[in-house]
Amino acid sequence: MSHAASTPSIPTVSSRAKSLTGRAVVPGDKSISHRALIMGALAVGETTITGLLMGEDVLRTAAVMAALGAKVEESKGPDGKPLWRVWGRGIGGLTEPADILDMGNSGTGARLIAGLVSAYPFTTFMTGDASLRRRPMDRIIKPLSQTGARFTCRAGGRLPMAVTGTPLPMPLSYDSPIASAQVKSAVLLAGLHAPGLTTVTEPVASRDHTERMFRYFGVDVRSETVKIPAGRGQHGSSRYKVEVLGQPELSGRPINVPADPSSAAFLVVSALLVPGSHLILPNIGINPLRTGLFDTLQEMGADITYTNRREEAGEPVADLEVKYSALKGINVPAERAPSMIDEYPILAVAAACADGVTRMDGLGELKVKESDRLAAMANGLKACGVAADAVGESLIVRGGGPKGNAPVLIPVELDHRIAMSFLVLGMVGERPIAVDDASAINTSFPDFVGLMNGLGANIESRELS
Repeated sequence: MSHAASTPSIPTVSSRAKSLTGRAVVPGDKSISHRALIMGALAVGETTITGLLMGEDVLRTAAVMAALGAKVEESKGPDGKPLWRVWGRGIGGLTEPADILDMGNSGTGARLIAGLVSAYPFTTFMTGDASLRRRPMDRIIKPLSQTGARFTCRAGGRLPMAVTGTPLPMPLSYDSPIASAQVKSAVLLAGLHAPGLTTVTEPVASRDHTERMFRYFGVDVRSETVKIPAGRGQHGSSRYKVEVLGQPELSGRPINVPADPSSAAFLVVSALLVPGSHLILPNIGINPLRTGLFDTLQEMGADITYTNRREEAGEPVADLEVKYSALKGINVPAERAPSMIDEYPILAVAAACADGVTRMDGLGELKVKESDRLAAMANGLKACGVAADAVGESLIVRGGGPKGNAPVLIPVELDHRIAMSFLVLGMVGERPIAVDDASAINTSFPDFVGLMNGLGANIESRELS
Protein backbone atom coordinates (compact mmCIF):
# COMPACT_ATOMS: atom_id res chain seq x y z
CA MET A 1 0.00 0.00 0.00
CA SER A 2 1.24 3.50 -0.80
CA HIS A 3 0.18 6.30 1.52
CA ALA A 4 0.70 9.94 2.34
CA ALA A 5 0.40 9.48 6.11
CA SER A 6 -0.69 6.95 8.71
CA THR A 7 -3.24 7.26 11.49
CA PRO A 8 -4.59 4.97 14.19
CA SER A 9 -8.24 5.69 13.32
CA ILE A 10 -10.23 3.54 10.89
CA PRO A 11 -10.03 5.08 7.38
CA THR A 12 -13.01 5.75 5.16
CA VAL A 13 -12.41 3.97 1.84
CA SER A 14 -13.95 4.76 -1.55
CA SER A 15 -13.78 2.14 -4.31
CA ARG A 16 -14.99 2.03 -7.92
CA ALA A 17 -18.67 2.99 -8.06
CA LYS A 18 -21.55 1.73 -10.13
CA SER A 19 -23.40 4.30 -12.21
CA LEU A 20 -24.87 6.98 -9.94
CA THR A 21 -28.56 7.40 -10.66
CA GLY A 22 -31.58 8.95 -9.02
CA ARG A 23 -32.81 12.10 -7.32
CA ALA A 24 -30.69 13.42 -4.47
CA VAL A 25 -31.57 16.12 -1.95
CA VAL A 26 -28.47 18.19 -1.10
CA PRO A 27 -28.17 19.88 2.33
CA GLY A 28 -29.02 23.55 2.74
CA ASP A 29 -26.57 26.26 1.74
CA LYS A 30 -24.03 26.80 4.50
CA SER A 31 -23.39 30.47 3.75
CA ILE A 32 -27.09 31.33 3.64
CA SER A 33 -27.85 29.22 6.74
CA HIS A 34 -25.35 31.21 8.83
CA ARG A 35 -26.83 34.50 7.62
CA ALA A 36 -30.44 33.39 8.14
CA LEU A 37 -29.75 32.68 11.82
CA ILE A 38 -27.86 35.95 12.32
CA MET A 39 -30.51 38.07 10.62
CA GLY A 40 -33.26 36.29 12.55
CA ALA A 41 -31.49 37.27 15.76
CA LEU A 42 -31.28 40.93 14.63
CA ALA A 43 -34.94 41.16 13.56
CA VAL A 44 -37.85 41.86 15.86
CA GLY A 45 -40.33 39.00 16.12
CA GLU A 46 -40.22 35.51 14.68
CA THR A 47 -38.15 34.32 11.73
CA THR A 48 -38.91 30.82 10.47
CA ILE A 49 -36.23 28.91 8.57
CA THR A 50 -36.74 25.79 6.46
CA GLY A 51 -33.94 23.93 4.71
CA LEU A 52 -31.32 25.02 7.26
CA LEU A 53 -28.08 23.06 6.97
CA MET A 54 -27.88 20.72 9.96
CA GLY A 55 -24.07 20.59 9.85
CA GLU A 56 -21.80 21.33 12.78
CA ASP A 57 -20.72 24.76 11.48
CA VAL A 58 -24.28 26.07 11.27
CA LEU A 59 -25.37 24.47 14.54
CA ARG A 60 -22.49 26.37 16.21
CA THR A 61 -23.91 29.62 14.85
CA ALA A 62 -27.39 28.69 16.13
CA ALA A 63 -25.93 28.10 19.60
CA VAL A 64 -24.03 31.41 19.45
CA MET A 65 -27.17 33.37 18.54
CA ALA A 66 -28.88 31.84 21.58
CA ALA A 67 -25.85 32.72 23.73
CA LEU A 68 -26.20 36.33 22.53
CA GLY A 69 -29.80 36.52 23.71
CA ALA A 70 -31.96 35.40 20.80
CA LYS A 71 -34.43 32.56 21.30
CA VAL A 72 -33.63 29.73 18.89
CA GLU A 73 -35.71 26.56 18.64
CA GLU A 74 -35.75 23.54 16.33
CA SER A 75 -39.13 21.92 15.67
CA LYS A 76 -40.95 20.05 12.90
CA GLY A 77 -42.88 21.73 10.12
CA PRO A 78 -46.21 20.53 8.70
CA ASP A 79 -44.27 18.31 6.26
CA GLY A 80 -42.34 16.67 9.11
CA LYS A 81 -39.07 18.32 8.07
CA PRO A 82 -36.97 20.44 10.46
CA LEU A 83 -38.29 23.95 11.03
CA TRP A 84 -36.17 26.48 12.92
CA ARG A 85 -37.70 29.44 14.73
CA VAL A 86 -35.67 32.46 15.81
CA TRP A 87 -37.15 35.22 17.97
CA GLY A 88 -34.79 38.17 17.54
CA ARG A 89 -33.80 41.08 19.74
CA GLY A 90 -33.63 43.86 17.15
CA ILE A 91 -30.61 45.90 16.06
CA GLY A 92 -28.59 46.73 19.19
CA GLY A 93 -30.54 44.27 21.34
CA LEU A 94 -28.10 41.38 21.70
CA THR A 95 -26.64 40.68 25.15
CA GLU A 96 -23.25 39.72 26.54
CA PRO A 97 -22.59 35.96 26.34
CA ALA A 98 -22.00 34.21 29.65
CA ASP A 99 -19.31 31.89 28.29
CA ILE A 100 -16.70 31.52 25.56
CA LEU A 101 -18.17 31.16 22.05
CA ASP A 102 -16.79 27.98 20.46
CA MET A 103 -17.03 28.28 16.68
CA GLY A 104 -15.77 24.75 16.01
CA ASN A 105 -14.41 24.59 12.45
CA SER A 106 -16.42 27.52 11.08
CA GLY A 107 -14.38 30.35 9.58
CA THR A 108 -17.56 31.95 8.23
CA GLY A 109 -19.26 31.86 11.61
CA ALA A 110 -16.20 33.19 13.43
CA ARG A 111 -15.59 36.13 11.11
CA LEU A 112 -19.24 37.16 10.70
CA ILE A 113 -19.97 36.98 14.40
CA ALA A 114 -16.79 38.90 15.23
CA GLY A 115 -18.13 41.68 13.00
CA LEU A 116 -21.52 41.47 14.69
CA VAL A 117 -20.31 41.65 18.31
CA SER A 118 -17.78 44.39 17.50
CA ALA A 119 -20.75 46.78 17.55
CA TYR A 120 -21.85 45.92 21.12
CA PRO A 121 -20.45 47.44 24.35
CA PHE A 122 -19.27 44.19 25.91
CA THR A 123 -16.42 41.71 25.55
CA THR A 124 -16.91 38.44 23.68
CA PHE A 125 -14.42 35.58 23.86
CA MET A 126 -14.16 33.29 20.80
CA THR A 127 -12.28 30.10 20.05
CA GLY A 128 -12.49 27.14 17.68
CA ASP A 129 -11.01 23.76 16.86
CA ALA A 130 -7.34 23.20 15.96
CA SER A 131 -7.97 23.99 12.29
CA LEU A 132 -9.85 27.23 12.94
CA ARG A 133 -7.24 28.37 15.46
CA ARG A 134 -4.67 28.29 12.64
CA ARG A 135 -6.71 30.55 10.34
CA PRO A 136 -5.95 34.30 10.21
CA MET A 137 -8.45 36.76 11.62
CA ASP A 138 -6.37 39.90 10.99
CA ARG A 139 -8.22 40.46 7.70
CA ILE A 140 -11.33 41.40 9.71
CA ILE A 141 -9.51 42.85 12.72
CA LYS A 142 -7.99 45.64 10.61
CA PRO A 143 -11.25 47.15 9.32
CA LEU A 144 -13.32 46.47 12.43
CA SER A 145 -10.74 48.19 14.65
CA GLN A 146 -11.52 51.39 12.74
CA THR A 147 -15.09 51.31 14.09
CA GLY A 148 -13.83 51.59 17.68
CA ALA A 149 -13.78 47.88 18.55
CA ARG A 150 -10.69 46.33 20.18
CA PHE A 151 -9.27 42.85 19.57
CA THR A 152 -6.90 40.73 21.62
CA CYS A 153 -5.70 37.50 20.02
CA ARG A 154 -2.73 35.21 19.46
CA ALA A 155 0.19 36.05 17.20
CA GLY A 156 -0.78 36.37 13.55
CA GLY A 157 -4.32 37.43 14.43
CA ARG A 158 -5.38 33.92 15.41
CA LEU A 159 -7.97 32.51 17.83
CA PRO A 160 -8.62 32.41 20.74
CA MET A 161 -9.69 36.05 20.51
CA ALA A 162 -11.40 38.61 22.70
CA VAL A 163 -13.59 41.21 20.97
CA THR A 164 -14.39 44.31 23.01
CA GLY A 165 -17.09 46.16 21.16
CA THR A 166 -17.72 49.86 21.05
CA PRO A 167 -20.62 51.64 22.78
CA LEU A 168 -20.78 54.08 19.84
CA PRO A 169 -20.37 52.14 16.57
CA MET A 170 -19.05 54.32 13.78
CA PRO A 171 -19.86 53.91 10.10
CA LEU A 172 -16.89 52.79 8.07
CA SER A 173 -15.65 53.12 4.52
CA TYR A 174 -13.33 50.19 3.86
CA ASP A 175 -11.42 49.43 0.67
CA SER A 176 -10.67 45.70 0.94
CA PRO A 177 -7.50 44.48 -0.80
CA ILE A 178 -9.10 41.06 -1.38
CA ALA A 179 -12.47 39.84 -2.65
CA SER A 180 -13.80 38.09 0.47
CA ALA A 181 -17.45 37.62 1.39
CA GLN A 182 -16.43 37.02 5.00
CA VAL A 183 -14.54 40.32 5.29
CA LYS A 184 -17.28 42.24 3.49
CA SER A 185 -20.02 40.66 5.61
CA ALA A 186 -18.20 41.28 8.91
CA VAL A 187 -17.93 44.98 8.11
CA LEU A 188 -21.54 45.22 6.86
CA LEU A 189 -22.90 43.48 9.98
CA ALA A 190 -21.04 45.99 12.15
CA GLY A 191 -22.36 48.74 9.88
CA LEU A 192 -25.97 47.73 10.53
CA HIS A 193 -25.49 49.07 14.04
CA ALA A 194 -23.90 52.39 13.07
CA PRO A 195 -25.71 55.60 12.01
CA GLY A 196 -25.28 56.57 8.37
CA LEU A 197 -23.67 54.73 5.50
CA THR A 198 -21.12 51.94 5.82
CA THR A 199 -19.28 51.25 2.56
CA VAL A 200 -17.14 48.32 1.45
CA THR A 201 -15.31 48.06 -1.85
CA GLU A 202 -13.42 45.01 -3.15
CA PRO A 203 -11.51 44.17 -6.34
CA VAL A 204 -14.36 42.09 -7.77
CA ALA A 205 -17.70 41.03 -6.35
CA SER A 206 -17.42 38.20 -3.84
CA ARG A 207 -20.45 36.17 -2.76
CA ASP A 208 -23.36 38.55 -2.23
CA HIS A 209 -25.53 36.46 0.11
CA THR A 210 -25.30 39.12 2.82
CA GLU A 211 -26.48 41.88 0.49
CA ARG A 212 -29.36 39.72 -0.76
CA MET A 213 -30.37 38.70 2.78
CA PHE A 214 -30.21 42.34 3.93
CA ARG A 215 -32.51 43.39 1.09
CA TYR A 216 -34.93 40.56 1.85
CA PHE A 217 -35.22 41.84 5.44
CA GLY A 218 -35.73 45.42 4.24
CA VAL A 219 -32.26 46.91 4.77
CA ASP A 220 -31.34 49.80 2.44
CA VAL A 221 -28.51 48.22 0.40
CA ARG A 222 -26.90 49.69 -2.69
CA SER A 223 -24.34 47.80 -4.75
CA GLU A 224 -22.61 48.55 -8.04
CA THR A 225 -19.39 48.11 -9.96
CA VAL A 226 -17.61 51.47 -10.09
CA LYS A 227 -14.87 52.60 -12.44
CA ILE A 228 -11.59 53.83 -10.96
CA PRO A 229 -10.03 56.65 -13.01
CA ALA A 230 -6.70 55.91 -14.63
CA GLY A 231 -3.68 57.28 -12.79
CA ARG A 232 -0.48 58.55 -14.30
CA GLY A 233 0.83 55.85 -16.60
CA GLN A 234 -1.86 53.40 -15.45
CA HIS A 235 -5.03 52.08 -17.05
CA GLY A 236 -8.34 52.53 -15.28
CA SER A 237 -9.88 49.65 -13.34
CA SER A 238 -13.09 48.85 -11.48
CA ARG A 239 -14.17 47.93 -7.94
CA TYR A 240 -17.33 46.36 -6.53
CA LYS A 241 -18.97 48.70 -4.03
CA VAL A 242 -21.64 48.01 -1.38
CA GLU A 243 -23.31 50.63 0.82
CA VAL A 244 -25.58 49.86 3.79
CA LEU A 245 -27.69 52.37 5.71
CA GLY A 246 -27.37 51.51 9.38
CA GLN A 247 -29.79 51.20 12.29
CA PRO A 248 -32.80 49.86 10.35
CA GLU A 249 -35.84 48.35 12.02
CA LEU A 250 -36.05 44.70 10.95
CA SER A 251 -39.02 42.36 11.25
CA GLY A 252 -38.87 38.57 11.21
CA ARG A 253 -39.35 36.86 7.84
CA PRO A 254 -39.83 33.29 6.56
CA ILE A 255 -36.69 31.91 4.88
CA ASN A 256 -36.40 28.81 2.71
CA VAL A 257 -32.68 28.04 2.42
CA PRO A 258 -31.74 26.67 -1.04
CA ALA A 259 -29.51 23.62 -1.36
CA ASP A 260 -25.79 24.38 -1.23
CA PRO A 261 -24.06 24.51 -4.64
CA SER A 262 -20.73 23.85 -2.91
CA SER A 263 -22.10 20.58 -1.53
CA ALA A 264 -23.89 19.77 -4.78
CA ALA A 265 -20.50 20.08 -6.49
CA PHE A 266 -19.40 16.69 -5.17
CA LEU A 267 -22.47 14.94 -6.58
CA VAL A 268 -22.20 16.83 -9.87
CA VAL A 269 -18.56 15.83 -10.42
CA SER A 270 -19.26 12.24 -9.32
CA ALA A 271 -22.01 11.94 -11.92
CA LEU A 272 -19.80 13.45 -14.62
CA LEU A 273 -16.96 10.99 -13.92
CA VAL A 274 -18.73 7.66 -13.27
CA PRO A 275 -19.92 6.08 -16.55
CA GLY A 276 -23.69 5.72 -16.97
CA SER A 277 -24.55 8.24 -14.25
CA HIS A 278 -27.63 10.47 -14.35
CA LEU A 279 -28.64 12.59 -11.34
CA ILE A 280 -31.41 15.09 -10.58
CA LEU A 281 -30.51 17.59 -7.82
CA PRO A 282 -33.52 19.77 -6.81
CA ASN A 283 -33.54 23.25 -5.29
CA ILE A 284 -29.86 24.14 -5.89
CA GLY A 285 -28.82 27.75 -5.32
CA ILE A 286 -27.56 29.23 -8.60
CA ASN A 287 -26.46 32.65 -7.40
CA PRO A 288 -24.21 33.82 -10.29
CA LEU A 289 -21.44 34.55 -7.80
CA ARG A 290 -21.49 30.87 -6.75
CA THR A 291 -21.77 29.03 -10.08
CA GLY A 292 -18.17 29.34 -11.28
CA LEU A 293 -17.63 25.59 -10.92
CA PHE A 294 -20.71 24.70 -13.00
CA ASP A 295 -19.67 27.22 -15.68
CA THR A 296 -16.15 25.76 -15.72
CA LEU A 297 -17.37 22.17 -15.93
CA GLN A 298 -19.63 23.09 -18.85
CA GLU A 299 -16.60 24.60 -20.61
CA MET A 300 -14.87 21.25 -20.02
CA GLY A 301 -17.75 19.46 -21.76
CA ALA A 302 -20.08 18.65 -18.86
CA ASP A 303 -23.74 17.86 -19.50
CA ILE A 304 -25.37 20.04 -16.81
CA THR A 305 -28.87 21.46 -17.34
CA TYR A 306 -30.80 23.99 -15.19
CA THR A 307 -34.57 23.50 -14.99
CA ASN A 308 -37.43 25.03 -12.95
CA ARG A 309 -35.63 28.33 -12.32
CA ARG A 310 -37.17 30.42 -9.52
CA GLU A 311 -36.31 32.66 -6.54
CA GLU A 312 -36.29 31.90 -2.79
CA ALA A 313 -35.69 34.63 -0.16
CA GLY A 314 -33.90 36.77 -2.74
CA GLU A 315 -31.73 33.92 -4.07
CA PRO A 316 -32.00 32.35 -7.56
CA VAL A 317 -32.69 28.60 -7.44
CA ALA A 318 -33.01 25.78 -10.00
CA ASP A 319 -33.07 22.00 -10.32
CA LEU A 320 -29.92 20.49 -11.83
CA GLU A 321 -29.81 17.53 -14.21
CA VAL A 322 -26.34 15.99 -14.62
CA LYS A 323 -25.19 13.19 -16.94
CA TYR A 324 -21.90 11.35 -17.38
CA SER A 325 -19.64 13.33 -19.71
CA ALA A 326 -16.18 13.12 -21.26
CA LEU A 327 -14.29 16.15 -19.93
CA LYS A 328 -11.36 18.00 -21.47
CA GLY A 329 -8.69 20.12 -19.77
CA ILE A 330 -8.93 23.92 -19.93
CA ASN A 331 -7.36 27.05 -18.43
CA VAL A 332 -9.44 28.47 -15.56
CA PRO A 333 -8.82 32.23 -15.23
CA ALA A 334 -7.89 33.84 -11.92
CA GLU A 335 -10.84 36.24 -12.05
CA ARG A 336 -13.22 33.28 -11.68
CA ALA A 337 -11.78 32.32 -8.28
CA PRO A 338 -14.16 34.37 -6.07
CA SER A 339 -17.18 32.58 -7.60
CA MET A 340 -15.80 29.09 -6.88
CA ILE A 341 -13.09 29.36 -4.25
CA ASP A 342 -14.48 26.44 -2.21
CA GLU A 343 -14.89 24.25 -5.29
CA TYR A 344 -11.29 24.04 -6.49
CA PRO A 345 -10.58 20.77 -4.63
CA ILE A 346 -13.39 18.96 -6.43
CA LEU A 347 -12.55 20.73 -9.71
CA ALA A 348 -9.03 19.32 -9.33
CA VAL A 349 -10.58 15.84 -9.14
CA ALA A 350 -12.54 16.52 -12.34
CA ALA A 351 -9.34 17.78 -13.95
CA ALA A 352 -7.51 14.62 -12.85
CA CYS A 353 -9.98 12.56 -14.90
CA ALA A 354 -10.21 14.90 -17.90
CA ASP A 355 -8.40 14.59 -21.20
CA GLY A 356 -5.43 16.95 -21.25
CA VAL A 357 -4.07 19.62 -18.90
CA THR A 358 -6.14 21.90 -16.65
CA ARG A 359 -4.51 25.01 -15.19
CA MET A 360 -6.23 26.87 -12.34
CA ASP A 361 -4.87 30.35 -11.51
CA GLY A 362 -5.46 32.84 -8.68
CA LEU A 363 -5.70 30.30 -5.85
CA GLY A 364 -3.87 32.16 -3.09
CA GLU A 365 -6.95 32.06 -0.84
CA LEU A 366 -6.79 28.25 -0.79
CA LYS A 367 -3.70 28.47 1.39
CA VAL A 368 -5.68 29.91 4.32
CA LYS A 369 -8.77 27.68 4.25
CA GLU A 370 -9.45 24.81 6.70
CA SER A 371 -6.10 23.49 5.47
CA ASP A 372 -3.63 24.66 2.84
CA ARG A 373 -5.91 23.27 0.14
CA LEU A 374 -3.53 24.11 -2.68
CA ALA A 375 -0.76 21.93 -1.23
CA ALA A 376 -3.22 19.29 0.00
CA MET A 377 -4.71 18.76 -3.45
CA ALA A 378 -1.36 18.71 -5.26
CA ASN A 379 0.17 16.25 -2.78
CA GLY A 380 -2.94 14.06 -2.60
CA LEU A 381 -3.29 13.82 -6.38
CA LYS A 382 0.37 12.87 -6.70
CA ALA A 383 -0.15 10.12 -4.12
CA CYS A 384 -2.97 8.80 -6.34
CA GLY A 385 -0.75 8.67 -9.41
CA VAL A 386 -2.00 11.91 -10.97
CA ALA A 387 0.53 14.44 -12.29
CA ALA A 388 -0.19 17.67 -10.39
CA ASP A 389 1.89 20.68 -9.38
CA ALA A 390 1.24 23.71 -7.19
CA VAL A 391 3.22 26.61 -8.65
CA GLY A 392 2.84 29.93 -6.85
CA GLU A 393 -0.92 30.55 -6.74
CA SER A 394 -1.70 28.07 -9.52
CA LEU A 395 -2.57 24.38 -9.66
CA ILE A 396 -1.70 22.43 -12.81
CA VAL A 397 -3.28 18.99 -13.24
CA ARG A 398 -2.59 16.55 -16.07
CA GLY A 399 -5.59 14.31 -16.66
CA GLY A 400 -5.87 10.59 -17.24
CA GLY A 401 -7.32 9.43 -13.93
CA PRO A 402 -5.72 7.86 -10.85
CA LYS A 403 -2.93 5.36 -11.64
CA GLY A 404 -2.06 2.14 -9.87
CA ASN A 405 -3.92 -0.60 -8.03
CA ALA A 406 -2.68 -0.31 -4.43
CA PRO A 407 -4.91 1.52 -1.95
CA VAL A 408 -3.79 5.03 -1.01
CA LEU A 409 -4.46 6.88 2.25
CA ILE A 410 -4.90 10.67 2.15
CA PRO A 411 -4.49 12.88 5.26
CA VAL A 412 -7.26 15.49 5.22
CA GLU A 413 -6.18 17.73 8.13
CA LEU A 414 -9.74 18.32 9.40
CA ASP A 415 -10.79 19.65 5.98
CA HIS A 416 -14.25 18.48 4.86
CA ARG A 417 -13.80 19.47 1.22
CA ILE A 418 -10.47 17.65 0.87
CA ALA A 419 -12.07 14.53 2.40
CA MET A 420 -15.08 14.53 0.07
CA SER A 421 -12.97 15.33 -3.00
CA PHE A 422 -10.74 12.29 -2.58
CA LEU A 423 -13.70 10.03 -1.80
CA VAL A 424 -15.11 11.12 -5.17
CA LEU A 425 -11.78 10.34 -6.88
CA GLY A 426 -11.94 6.86 -5.38
CA MET A 427 -15.14 6.18 -7.36
CA VAL A 428 -13.14 6.00 -10.61
CA GLY A 429 -10.08 3.92 -11.46
CA GLU A 430 -8.82 0.66 -9.99
CA ARG A 431 -7.18 1.84 -6.79
CA PRO A 432 -9.30 2.38 -3.65
CA ILE A 433 -8.72 5.82 -2.15
CA ALA A 434 -9.12 6.34 1.58
CA VAL A 435 -9.18 9.41 3.82
CA ASP A 436 -7.73 9.20 7.31
CA ASP A 437 -10.56 11.06 9.06
CA ALA A 438 -13.98 11.61 7.50
CA SER A 439 -15.48 13.21 10.62
CA ALA A 440 -14.83 16.72 9.29
CA ILE A 441 -17.44 16.10 6.56
CA ASN A 442 -20.11 16.63 9.25
CA THR A 443 -19.34 20.37 9.21
CA SER A 444 -21.13 20.81 5.87
CA PHE A 445 -22.59 17.49 4.58
CA PRO A 446 -23.56 15.22 7.49
CA ASP A 447 -24.98 12.31 5.45
CA PHE A 448 -22.55 12.49 2.52
CA VAL A 449 -21.47 8.84 2.69
CA GLY A 450 -25.01 7.48 3.14
CA LEU A 451 -26.39 9.62 0.31
CA MET A 452 -23.59 8.67 -2.10
CA ASN A 453 -23.90 4.96 -1.31
CA GLY A 454 -27.65 5.18 -1.91
CA LEU A 455 -26.94 6.49 -5.42
CA GLY A 456 -24.42 3.75 -6.28
CA ALA A 457 -21.14 4.67 -4.60
CA ASN A 458 -19.01 2.17 -2.66
CA ILE A 459 -17.74 3.97 0.46
CA GLU A 460 -17.10 2.22 3.77
CA SER A 461 -15.09 2.49 6.96
CA ARG A 462 -12.52 -0.31 7.12
CA GLU A 463 -8.86 -1.05 7.50
CA LEU A 464 -6.76 -0.84 4.34
CA SER A 465 -5.09 -4.05 3.25
